[in-house]
Amino acid sequence: MIKKVPYLLALLGMIGGVFIAIIFGVNEEFIQNKISVGLQSNTKIMSIQDPAQKEAKLKSEQDKNWRYYQRYHFHATGIGAMSLAALILLAFTSAPLLLTRTSAYMISVGGVLYPFVWLFAGIYGPSMGRNEAKEAFAIFGYMGGVFLVGLVLLFCMVAGYPLKFQKNE
Repeated sequence: MIKKVPYLLALLGMIGGVFIAIIFGVNEEFIQNKISVGLQSNTKIMSIQDPAQKEAKLKSEQDKNWRYYQRYHFHATGIGAMSLAALILLAFTSAPLLLTRTSAYMISVGGVLYPFVWLFAGIYGPSMGRNEAKEAFAIFGYMGGVFLVGLVLLFCMVAGYPLKFQKNE
């Protein structure tokens, strides 16, 4: 089972990205309304006195927070697919088990968790503020670095060890 976990995590990331895309297609208004309600509880925006300025800020924040939901979709599906491809390549390396498992878990855990920085920024950004939400969930953003280090480790293994179907060169 431990060999399957990275693959399952990569698939789970893709499932999350596709699932939110289905929500977009079936009921985009659900998310748009959630953003609007959150913006109405944002004290900084609601304290703007000039109605035109407040309306412009609400429109701008609506669009930017909606983009965060889209970023979750793009990152979850794209990084999930990259993770799966990297894990398949990793299966063909002849590197030691510790290196391959380390890389596999860094790629899969980092890949599945990183997109959540965008989802949580989209969910909580309207009421908290976009920057505050990204800071509150920064740990998920750091998972992008874990993903990258896993890929770099994979690169080093592919460069330094023969692939299982290759002769030593």
